[in-house]
Amino acid sequence: MRRKRKELLESDNHDRWLVSYADFITLLFAFFVVMYSISSVNEGKYKTLSDSLEGAFSSKSSDRNIAKYEGMPYKIIQPIQVGDTPMTIQPIELDQPTLEEVEKKHELSEEILKERRNLIEAAEQFKEVLAPFIEEELVNVKKNDFWIELEMNSELLFASGEAALSPKAIPILQKVSEIVRLMPNSINVEGHTDNRPISTLQFPSNWELSSARASSVVREFEREGINSDRLSAIGYGEFHPIADNTIDDGRFQNRRVSIVLMSHAFARYGANDQERARLLNIAQPETTEGVEPPKTQKNR
Repeated sequence: MRRKRKELLESDNHDRWLVSYADFITLLFAFFVVMYSISSVNEGKYKTLSDSLEGAFSSKSSDRNIAKYEGMPYKIIQPIQVGDTPMTIQPIELDQPTLEEVEKKHELSEEILKERRNLIEAAEQFKEVLAPFIEEELVNVKKNDFWIELEMNSELLFASGEAALSPKAIPILQKVSEIVRLMPNSINVEGHTDNRPISTLQFPSNWELSSARASSVVREFEREGINSDRLSAIGYGEFHPIADNTIDDGRFQNRRVSIVLMSHAFARYGANDQERARLLNIAQPETTEGVEPPKTQKNR
């Protein structure tokens, strides 16, 4: 009898591992439930945060803050509300010029006004000495606050398809050099062509032709005593037209050489980076004035 009871007790203990296994599964399930609840995003709070950040960094808000405190040191602090918890963007400190820098800025302003007057005066001199060619619509004078452009038709300077200056071009460029020789401004000489292709041993394309024509004008200016460090020759080919290349009159207008006197604010050479940055900070909106483009048809 005792042996049978003992055997029954031993057989009852064989399945106790199921209890431990069930406890483990329950704990594992609870763990993943907790992890899932932590990873869930509160969409309402997230939307509130997104809208608040968008409002804080919108261009209208920034422009309004900058305009309000322009000319004086300030910090931008924009409080936002995310749910029940207030948040604040960290302040952004903007560098402000010192009193000495402001004074120098006003001094440069006077220099810009003086340079602008000199450029306008040079433009009027161009109109005076080149009046006959302006009437024939071979020359156009354009004025801007920070540069002037003397636009000369290629027929006035070169033979068709050539880059060597024609004899009639020399007296004209001498008159131009007399005006610009004593001015400190950089001079960009820009060559332009129409869109008709050229393919010769000397000029494989319009790039070479426009560059060579600009270089011929630059060399003539050097012979007239203009410092070489003020000069640059630029070839634009056919890619900056001012008229319709599908008609003869438009192509005539597009074949041109532009002589541009640049303000120090825009010249690559002639002013250091610090001076140029200060000049550009107080630059005024540009204005232009020029003669109407030619309307008569000419032969190439």
